[in-house]
Amino acid sequence: MTTPQKVTELNRLNKIFGILNNLHDGLLMIVFVAAILISGYGIYDVWYVYCHADDSRLTEFTADSPASQLERLHISEGLVGWISFKDTGINFPVMQGNSNLTFLNRDPYGNFSLSGSIFLDSRNSPEFTDGYSLIYGHHMEYGKMFGALDAFLDSSYASSHRNGTLLIGRDGHRKSRLTVFAVMRSDAKELAAFDVENPGNARDYILSHAQIKLGEPSGNILALSTCDGEDDSMRIIIACSLD
Repeated sequence: MTTPQKVTELNRLNKIFGILNNLHDGLLMIVFVAAILISGYGIYDVWYVYCHADDSRLTEFTADSPASQLERLHISEGLVGWISFKDTGINFPVMQGNSNLTFLNRDPYGNFSLSGSIFLDSRNSPEFTDGYSLIYGHHMEYGKMFGALDAFLDSSYASSHRNGTLLIGRDGHRKSRLTVFAVMRSDAKELAAFDVENPGNARDYILSHAQIKLGEPSGNILALSTCDGEDDSMRIIIACSLD
């Protein structure tokens, strides 16, 4: 027989179980909402990075256009030139900061951007007069930014897209021709590949380790470098004669 005391105890337990059940449902709802928010932020982040890597204000420019267009774009301090290779997706302002971190996550307008900018090594002359100049860019999906360098790992593509243009200076006062002569994958810890202060070492390393060789450099060297999309410990390097 159920006594009043037992009824009271059962009611108390039912109340406790009800509270616990409500807490459980509430926690599940919080986790569900958090998952939606995280997923939504991930989609927004991908969209934001993609859009900043494909800024229409920049892609309207071509290296054959008047140099005055460089000023029209109102790019922030740090612009040292413009690099382009026809039919490759490479068509970017080249920035340079006080360190190699300055434009790592900053767009050419000075705003924060995960896709960053294409930028010249801070140790190099902004006039590209060094024996070995090095330009960096993030490896982005869909061939954006320096993700476009992946295509050069195919020898036939590299052979048919060897010629590029570099406008030098904020006003594009000097135009130089670029000719790809070597393509390689290099360990990111291989200092010779990034030794802008010792051009001879860099030149010898590239010529002796390149997987694709299309000729010899005829003068100063300009190299383009990005992370290897398949291995973060490796770098893709496209070496060009700067004439």
